[in-house]
Amino acid sequence: MPQPSNGLREVLLVEDDDADADLMVEALQEGELALQAVLVKDGEQAIDYLRRQGAYVGAFPPSLILLDLHMPRMNGHEVLAVIKRDEALRRIPVVILTASDNEKALGDAYDLHANCCVRKPADQEQFALVVQKIERFWLRFNQGP
Repeated sequence: MPQPSNGLREVLLVEDDDADADLMVEALQEGELALQAVLVKDGEQAIDYLRRQGAYVGAFPPSLILLDLHMPRMNGHEVLAVIKRDEALRRIPVVILTASDNEKALGDAYDLHANCCVRKPADQEQFALVVQKIERFWLRFNQGP
């Protein structure tokens, strides 16, 4: 798959809540790495983006996916299942970011091979710090395949 010529690594945000999405984009822009955050608002858009279909024909593969579980049209579990079944996508780290404290939902995400699950802090400052720590771990310290 082609890589961006500008040297930026892409992070795909799959989030339907505008406030959470804005906070995540801002946190990533203030982080340690040169990143381009790409936002899609539902699971179907996420799959189109990852498969470079429709409006996303020129998309680049993300280095990391931050995925909400509760979304319209196609929920996070369904998106995760598609990603982890697809040989071309399954190695992209997927971090579940959710406001839910439903242990079953988190367990189901791990059963579908989520790389990790993180609860969204209610405090905006803490939420931004969590996003930056996820970025730092997965894109700076983690040694992927």
